[in-house]
Amino acid sequence: MKDPTAVQRRIIEAADPETGRLSGTEAQLAGLVRARLAFRHPRPPHAYFLTPAGHRIRDGGADAVPRAAPAPDPAPAAAPASGVFAARTGAEPGPGVEGPSRAREVRTAWEGLVELRRMTNTDGARDRPCGWERTHLVQAAALALEAAGLPPAWPGRDGYLVADTPQPEAVAVRAPSPDGLRACAAALERAGWQVGEHAAPRGGGRYLLASPRRV
Repeated sequence: MKDPTAVQRRIIEAADPETGRLSGTEAQLAGLVRARLAFRHPRPPHAYFLTPAGHRIRDGGADAVPRAAPAPDPAPAAAPASGVFAARTGAEPGPGVEGPSRAREVRTAWEGLVELRRMTNTDGARDRPCGWERTHLVQAAALALEAAGLPPAWPGRDGYLVADTPQPEAVAVRAPSPDGLRACAAALERAGWQVGEHAAPRGGGRYLLASPRRV
């Protein structure tokens, strides 16, 4: 496959750093789609996002030439029409925007991620995490929990908290009660994650260790 043109590289490098959302003319973006460096989201507003190959170009420089077949490498999460979307991990200082608008954003982001799974998993599986989720573990797990309707924690409210761990491809999920922890485990398992419950050292309570399922 040919290297991207100078114009295409500029568009790729200017992509949103979190979501991979692209800006450009319709012809320019369509050219990136033909080159397998971008895809058009199936839902309105039909925005364009980097594919795994496009992310390799942006992150890896000139040597990151896209291959003929997509691979489960880092890929963008969906963004709502209003701008950049970030799933809530529970570590935020406050609730931010709530209500129907937030619910719509979460639903759109989750549907976009499921579509991304279909496009980037080699077998087209929608029930198994994709490459983007494996490189954005905390955000991916948080999106699965928020999309399931579970409340994130912040000062003054009980809810889930998702955090990094030293273990490769694993996040820790905490909740204020056994029922909350079970609800988190069920939501993650439905979203294609492997989940185990563990006891924290020195009486620190119980928590979940969750990893994206591979098969």
